[in-house]
Amino acid sequence: MSRPWLSFLIPAYNVQGYLRESVASALSQADALAEAGSDARSATQSAAQVEVLIVDDCSTDGTPALMRQLALEDARVRCLFHERNQGVSVTRNTLLDNARGDYFWFLDADDWLMPGAVPRLRAIIDQHTPSLVMCDYRMIREAPKLKHRLRGHPRKSTFKGPVRQRITDPSVIMGGTFRGGQMHPWSKIARRDLWGSDLRFPAGRHFEDMHLLPFIALRAPDLWYEPEVWVAYRQRAGSIMHTLNPDKAGDLAWAMTGLKEAAESTRAGERSPQRLSAEACFAWANTVARKFIGASRMMWRFDPARAPAWIDEYRDLMLAQLPMPLDALLTGYRRRGWWLRAWRLERWLGRAQTPPR
Repeated sequence: MSRPWLSFLIPAYNVQGYLRESVASALSQADALAEAGSDARSATQSAAQVEVLIVDDCSTDGTPALMRQLALEDARVRCLFHERNQGVSVTRNTLLDNARGDYFWFLDADDWLMPGAVPRLRAIIDQHTPSLVMCDYRMIREAPKLKHRLRGHPRKSTFKGPVRQRITDPSVIMGGTFRGGQMHPWSKIARRDLWGSDLRFPAGRHFEDMHLLPFIALRAPDLWYEPEVWVAYRQRAGSIMHTLNPDKAGDLAWAMTGLKEAAESTRAGERSPQRLSAEACFAWANTVARKFIGASRMMWRFDPARAPAWIDEYRDLMLAQLPMPLDALLTGYRRRGWWLRAWRLERWLGRAQTPPR
């Protein structure tokens, strides 16, 4: 049996009301590839040579039964079941360890693909074989507030840089990814060799995608950014961003840990901060600083009395993660006229329990 050219990877937990729609959007995209192909036999084979791999993390609703039904309805659907609940990171790692495709595309079970996404992806891969493809997505709020209804469903751009071309410059790849600021797996389709056998989501951590996706950009020798909405992302009321706590604050501050060290060792350090452009390093450092500010704000909101001690730890994590000196980052803010951002960073640094060591 030939290897699928694409694996859709879907983690599942109590998603009985959403899963069928998500799977149908993926399979219909593969079917659309056959309908649009000029070579009917080749196109039909392309439609068949995709897989939808679903891993259930011990759901307590009807998700497992629905998964089995979907597998019976379409041979392209494969299902695996955890024996105990282990969280989304381990579930995604199970997907990575068992996927058969040449390219991996994560899709949350409550999200869906927009029409035309997979045929366009296949055309890009056939013509350019990039190691990493990025696309845009649209956020669909399940319980929108008035301000959200007035704004509509916002489109999120995932990359700030050249469009519809093969990018090989490490500074452009890293800088554009950080400036895009969307560290989510559903907007990135990666060749299986980028993941290898070692790059996996950190078990037991929140904001696991914010931690891992920069490593994918770091490893990618080339990138293609397609500025089209390929994914509809459903934000539910119980999502991580709506249920914040001090543990999540600490994980947010930790999220960029290890990237600088990995960059120093990647291909003899060709993507180290010393070899990246000043703009790429600034975009990277700005991302680290924003994680520090967000974590500090969270902790202050939950426990103002204990927050200064925690902010000490967050600051030390930030300083270890920065690809440039803190003074250079602040100077960069002011040079760009980002006075408010500089003030915010200095404000939260000033709330630490002890002065910088």
